[in-house]
Amino acid sequence: MVRIPSILVAASLLLQGCTGLQRLGEIGSPPGMTPSSDPTKDPKWHPVTLPMPHQDDGPPTAASLWRPGAHTFFTDPRAAQVGDILTVVVNIADSAVLNNGTTATRTGSQVMGAPDLFGLQSAIKHVLPSGADLSKIVSTNTAGSQVGVGNITRNEAVALRVAAVVTQVLPNGNLAVVGSQEVRVNSELRDLVLSGIVRPQDITADNTVLHDRMAEARISYGGRGQLTDVQTARYGQQILDIVSPF
Repeated sequence: MVRIPSILVAASLLLQGCTGLQRLGEIGSPPGMTPSSDPTKDPKWHPVTLPMPHQDDGPPTAASLWRPGAHTFFTDPRAAQVGDILTVVVNIADSAVLNNGTTATRTGSQVMGAPDLFGLQSAIKHVLPSGADLSKIVSTNTAGSQVGVGNITRNEAVALRVAAVVTQVLPNGNLAVVGSQEVRVNSELRDLVLSGIVRPQDITADNTVLHDRMAEARISYGGRGQLTDVQTARYGQQILDIVSPF
């Protein structure tokens, strides 16, 4: 029988109690949506710090319409400053098939004896059990066999568009963006959260950028509601799956 530490049971009951109170407050109504807020005020948000190349704008040019360090000559309607909005197109279509097979076999045999031991073999025989053979004091045989087979088939497809806000302009001109989107259908709430770094050159003329052009991309797509509750294992079952050795 597996004994679960009392601290894990207490933590599970406390977490389940808090979640249960929230769910009790939502009986008869769909899950509440998160209010809009400044993403930089989120305790989990932090400025992006990456190695930056040396920036050299060059000396100012007199009587010239071109500003040293500028990326474009005319005004660009695409997102470029903190607070600007651009659309991130998430189009994930991944598939993978992995097959693994291993076979390992090992056998061993060891025999140890002392038929001649400084002439004392005759005296030693009197203290050994009847029928003992000094030439075969220890004899061992070992055999082991292991067969492993693994198969993974995965198909993922996500196609979404979400508006993101520029939260930081890095010294080299790249933009750090954060975006979130919530969609509630009946009693199921779906939310999409993404963040990453994009180059201004990768933003198209219609102010969109593909997700695979984002560096350090973090994309989370999930939800909560009645359907998610049914598909999610209870906290007690999750704890047993972690601590149970069998």
